[in-house]
Amino acid sequence: MEAKKILIFPAGTEIAFEIVNALRFSKFVELYGGNSVSDHSEFVFQNLIQGFPFVDEPGFLEYLNKVIEDYKIDCIYPAHDSVSVFLSTHADEIKAQVIITDKETTDICRSKSRTYEYFKGETFIPKYFETLEQVKTYPVFVKPTIGQGSVGARKISSREDLEKALKQDPSLVICEYLPGMEYTIDCFTDRHGKLRIAKMRNRERIRTGISVRSRMMGQNEEVLNIAEIINSKLRFKGAWFFQLKKNSDGEFRLLEISPRIPGTMGLSRNCGINFPMLTLFDSWGYDVDIIDNEYDIILDRAFHSAYKMNLEYEHVYVDYDDTLIIRDKVNTTLLTFLYQAVANGKKLHLLSKHIGDLQQDLKKYRIAEELFDEIIVIDPKLEKIDYIKERSAIFIDDSFAERIKVRDVLNIAVFDVDMIESLIDTCVLQV
Repeated sequence: MEAKKILIFPAGTEIAFEIVNALRFSKFVELYGGNSVSDHSEFVFQNLIQGFPFVDEPGFLEYLNKVIEDYKIDCIYPAHDSVSVFLSTHADEIKAQVIITDKETTDICRSKSRTYEYFKGETFIPKYFETLEQVKTYPVFVKPTIGQGSVGARKISSREDLEKALKQDPSLVICEYLPGMEYTIDCFTDRHGKLRIAKMRNRERIRTGISVRSRMMGQNEEVLNIAEIINSKLRFKGAWFFQLKKNSDGEFRLLEISPRIPGTMGLSRNCGINFPMLTLFDSWGYDVDIIDNEYDIILDRAFHSAYKMNLEYEHVYVDYDDTLIIRDKVNTTLLTFLYQAVANGKKLHLLSKHIGDLQQDLKKYRIAEELFDEIIVIDPKLEKIDYIKERSAIFIDDSFAERIKVRDVLNIAVFDVDMIESLIDTCVLQV
């Protein structure tokens, strides 16, 4: 099977980054990102197409189709709710396969009021109020009928506060307040309409609507039954998810349904269930099997830094003691960079004042001598600067004294161990 070109749009969302992480090592795809703004996608995609109009602006469809033709894109993978709605609405006009479910399902899921109305009568639908007068007890919870990332969603503790909230946005959905734990259920429905898996995880810590700490939960028959009901009444294709929260009686109530990849679906992926890849293969007409390693696993996320620098070099001089080997362990961050440098055609020079048999110690840590183009061991009394023959080079060493000499005399960039992260290219590796 020839690799298919996949355009992820927009490329700078948490959804996009999870799709990238799921697909980046696959030999069956070649990833492209598309964006309307400058954001973190510039540090993720080697193939990034910028300059798109916003999805609600005139000319977006024409621009998208031109990109598809120019880059020979095979599939579009939406990475935002509003984009999903647009692409499902215009799927017949788009000159590539759209990885999304049909318009009716997407529209119902996009509106919380429509979702609750559509599933009216099901026991898992929370109590909701169509007017302020119907609310007799507080607190209640309000949220925009169309929204994402918990923007505008909040607890309301009094009639006065509810009046103010509705005055600002009369379309707010008013629901019973649910004080219990929140859960996400990652689902996959194949092209025959069969729900193949519903994987439940909790949302222990949430920031800006994104679960940043999540733990995989065991099978729950009540939750599985809810998943089957939702799947039977909507027409999903591939990955989707829904969210539940417990009320004061410990009963599950529906928060939302979405026919797309959630940003924290990586927890399921690291159990062996690659939802984006399953979705692609299913959309291409292949029958798929699913592996689920049912172990206890927790995901926790924090801000991650990525770097770009305008630095040209052909040679890397690197120290051994307290640089490549720290506290009797291999510095895996440095080793990652060294292999990246080799892949990019750089020459590696191991320059050390190591006391002992360096070749034997490399073998001890299972580091092949062949990784380096040159291994130079010098007397501790000598100066490393005298052994750096190349000027198109960088120098990595934990010693400040060594670095400042090299920097001042040779005028090349020098790096302490904590700076190595800035040398690592975080863009998509296409293998």
